Amino acid sequence: MVACSGGQRDPRGLEANETLLSVSASGQAESRPNQAQFQAGINSWAADAKSASEENSKRIGQIVAALEQIGIAQKDIQTRTLSVQRLDWGDRKGQYQASNVVSVIVRDVDKAGSAVTAVTSAGANILSGPDFKMADPEAAANQAYTSAYRAARSRAEAYAAAADMKVSRVLTIRDAGGSQGDRYLAGAVPAAPPPVLMEQAAADASARFMPGQTASTVSVNVDFALAPK
Repeated sequence: MVACSGGQRDPRGLEANETLLSVSASGQAESRPNQAQFQAGINSWAADAKSASEENSKRIGQIVAALEQIGIAQKDIQTRTLSVQRLDWGDRKGQYQASNVVSVIVRDVDKAGSAVTAVTSAGANILSGPDFKMADPEAAANQAYTSAYRAARSRAEAYAAAADMKVSRVLTIRDAGGSQGDRYLAGAVPAAPPPVLMEQAAADASARFMPGQTASTVSVNVDFALAPK
């Protein structure tokens, strides 16, 4: 705590007989994610690049059609990787492999399991995810900021009472950032994990996702002016 005295105006905004109190506090809010994102695709093999590419295009079309049939909009299906390469190793040496992976956003998290079932039933042999998120992450973050400010205010009141003073004003509030699940509120969202090859036989026809809860944790720095009672 720093007191202000003398005739000059304090650059921090303190009045005469006021004391500066700087408090840092954190707040947390938990929310159930309402969206899911995963990646699905297909690997195809053929004796030449054209045949592999054509077969792959046909099969990825079936996967996309299956998603559309359960209500996934085209705007929520985005190509992530597309490749054709000659294999110089393994049992398929000399053949060509075509790969196509799409990223899928399921805007109703309770339908995520149905979406996975749809793509695996349509022949997907590449699958990764899910990444759970909220359609409005700011709403959850704002709840955490409210909690953080209230914690800072409560701490300031406790300091003031202990010093036989009162909180007269809030001078500044500074956002110290935080995190929301794997998402940094003051930074970039980490890249999604790369897709992994799966055996289609291992695809669970009753795929179930457990979205759980995502915690938003933030911090604030608040400067209060304390005054005598």
